[in-house]
Amino acid sequence: MPLFDHFHPPLSQRRPWESFHATWCSVLADHLNRDILPLGYIALEQVHRGAAIEIDVGTFAHENIRASDGNGTTAVARTVWVPTSPPRVLPAAFPERFAVEVLSTEGGRTLVAAIELVSPGNKDRESKRRLFAAKCATYLARGAGLVIVDLVTSRQGNLHNELIDLLNLEPTVRMPAAASQYAVAYRPLHRDGSDVIDTWPIPLTVGQPLPTVPLSLSAEFCVALDLEAAYVDACQRRRMDEAIG
Repeated sequence: MPLFDHFHPPLSQRRPWESFHATWCSVLADHLNRDILPLGYIALEQVHRGAAIEIDVGTFAHENIRASDGNGTTAVARTVWVPTSPPRVLPAAFPERFAVEVLSTEGGRTLVAAIELVSPGNKDRESKRRLFAAKCATYLARGAGLVIVDLVTSRQGNLHNELIDLLNLEPTVRMPAAASQYAVAYRPLHRDGSDVIDTWPIPLTVGQPLPTVPLSLSAEFCVALDLEAAYVDACQRRRMDEAIG
């Protein structure tokens, strides 16, 4: 199936990219769990549209908890402590997140890999781009494999290059500045006495199929992540052919 432009009409109006990204995350997790991951691993989708946290003191101030003294249960008022007004309020940029995390379930859940689907909000300004790069650098520093998939056509910029700059790596490993749609797979490991990151950067083109990329679960073990198969499944679930036609 050709790669569609999900960020301009007609798809941006008829099938919002947010819904498609959420669907694709779910499908990627399904494909990994059903067809790709061996026993002992589980893939879980993680979808967050930035920060959506509000404090409602009234809700908690009137809550009661139940306590027992041995002679029956009584209601005890819950005490709420409200701090003084903060002397400083810091501006923040909480990133959107459309991702799939792969966990090893042997001996407790341990993150071993992640797939990050880039959203327009990850690319809309410098602070958001740095946050995304920092999150990716944290995955790699923990030894987790990583795949970044960027289909965004409504904003320019290459977050792989942001990551390279953050890690202070040689400019020769950057992708061309014009490569705004791409997939990159990373495998962090220790080789010949040095820490290295094996990297597979692949430019993407609207109208062309998506590639299969390596998803690293450890330094010695990769699985084949078929982006195209999951993309086709997600497009069928969202009836993209009707939206295009």
